[in-house]
Amino acid sequence: MATAYSFVVLALFLALTLTIAAPLSNFENRAACTISNKRQAWHTLTNDEKLSYLNAELCLMKTPAKLGLRSARTRYDELQYVHVVQVWSAHFVGAFLPFHRMMINTHELLLRNECNYTGSQPYWQEQLDAGKFSKSSLLDAKYGFGGNGLPTTHCITDGPFKDYVNPMGPGYVFKDHCIDRQINDAISQSSSKANVDACLTKTTWETAWPCIEANPHTGGHAGVGQQMSNGVSSPGDPLFWLHHTWLDKMWADWQAKDKKRLAEMGGTNIFPQNAMFPPRPSEIPVATGAPGDPARITTLGHVLDMKGIVANATIADVMDIRGGYLCYEYIEP
Repeated sequence: MATAYSFVVLALFLALTLTIAAPLSNFENRAACTISNKRQAWHTLTNDEKLSYLNAELCLMKTPAKLGLRSARTRYDELQYVHVVQVWSAHFVGAFLPFHRMMINTHELLLRNECNYTGSQPYWQEQLDAGKFSKSSLLDAKYGFGGNGLPTTHCITDGPFKDYVNPMGPGYVFKDHCIDRQINDAISQSSSKANVDACLTKTTWETAWPCIEANPHTGGHAGVGQQMSNGVSSPGDPLFWLHHTWLDKMWADWQAKDKKRLAEMGGTNIFPQNAMFPPRPSEIPVATGAPGDPARITTLGHVLDMKGIVANATIADVMDIRGGYLCYEYIEP
């Protein structure tokens, strides 16, 4: 049985947040973003489009690493490392959604620049599969990510990623292992339309962000289980990217309801010490702020560190998905 990712206790640690509004540094560049990057739900893609994405991901899993990051053999591993060593500064804090938005964009750039992918980063419309992840089209063996894991090892045995050897995880352990899953339909109910809608009705950042990081976030991770349910090493399962792109869409949908939300940031900048993550090794420091944002409150100056894969950016840079630094939109299914 996997060590469950403790998303379900998230709200307990996020009760005290502070919202800070400030001008967006790239807001004036919004007009310069000519949308051609249209992110779509996986179930709306053609089979050829699905195979194009899957093959690009396989390419990234074979492209040699460049940065000398611990245990990383491939460019895909390097992305996972970014998450592993910063989990304490990117969860249960105001930077949660901005950090993952930056990670998703970096993943998309690598697929395009290094694996000739010409599509956009798709998302998993989890509301459709809530309560029945085991029947999701995303788990298809040919046009998806493979199915559930074995009853014993939980290793997946079909799909394009069945032979992938991941060098990071579980948690902070660095060792080779399979992609493993343990689908839990009951927990996947946390991704329900009702829970998504509840978050979209929140009127402030200090209530919307914890809502998104709680139930919807839990549904995708713990509903898939095993590697995905591990708060540290979850990017080792390629379903991670579609799940977090869905969460990013949710944030973008919330922002679109009021343009003032494109500059609304805040919340704690310190990871709660009693959050139930795997034990932290000494080489992973407790977050006590971030470059550009050293205090206890998350601000637009907070630096998002991609460990050299791409140049760092700030939260201000990624607040607007059409702001100039980012340039994409989400297509409703």
